[in-house]
Amino acid sequence: MAAFGPSSAEAGRAHVILDANTGQILEAENADAINYPASLTKMMTLYLTFEALHQKRFGWDDRLVMSENAESKEPYKFAVGAGNKITVREAVMGMIVLSTNDAAVAVAETLAGSEQAFGQMMTAKARALGMTSTVFTNPAGLPDPNQVTTAADMARLGLALMRDYPEEYKLFSTTRFTFRSMKFRGHNKLLSTYPGADGIKTGYTKASGYNLVSSASNGGRRVVGVVLGGDSAAERDDQMAALFDKYLGAQSGQ
Repeated sequence: MAAFGPSSAEAGRAHVILDANTGQILEAENADAINYPASLTKMMTLYLTFEALHQKRFGWDDRLVMSENAESKEPYKFAVGAGNKITVREAVMGMIVLSTNDAAVAVAETLAGSEQAFGQMMTAKARALGMTSTVFTNPAGLPDPNQVTTAADMARLGLALMRDYPEEYKLFSTTRFTFRSMKFRGHNKLLSTYPGADGIKTGYTKASGYNLVSSASNGGRRVVGVVLGGDSAAERDDQMAALFDKYLGAQSGQ
């Protein structure tokens, strides 16, 4: 763990694309370089949420109390107010569509008691999934120099979500979400612009650059791609679409 210090990660460009059926790496650049995950972190928070649902540690309609700590997490949040509650279902959909930080923290505090304890759970699960270079310290992906990952590890996490929770994984294709009469649109533009795209998660902080894990299929072939350190959301999305075109056959019309 000592190798992952504050100076060891930088917003370097990296990408990898895998065959989702075989796990074969089709193309990679800097796939094992240490970078910051930003809100891609919520993929692991959601993995552990799905695990808890399957283990009956809580249910979709259970209510999570929003602590003052959870309520403080900017910029994307439900902002229901400290002491108020959201359901597990609302938390899941908020994390997927809106990347709500308060929902991620509410889940973490419910399952582990604190963000720090949940970070330890997340890192342990990462090791179990073969994510050897990832360290998690918080559930939302907010800036922390010690929270690091690689493109290869994020691809492994995307594959694990598909494999272990295939029904829940379908939620990652959601582009719009209504929360208590408020209508929201998601951040993942590829879902509406690239034929066959079905997930997964965007991420951005100043330190990380623009990140994306995405999956798409064409006929019987399905791929999972990761792009880290993009200069803009549009450039990141264009790079992912080009990778999809290359390994699925041109579909984007670009």
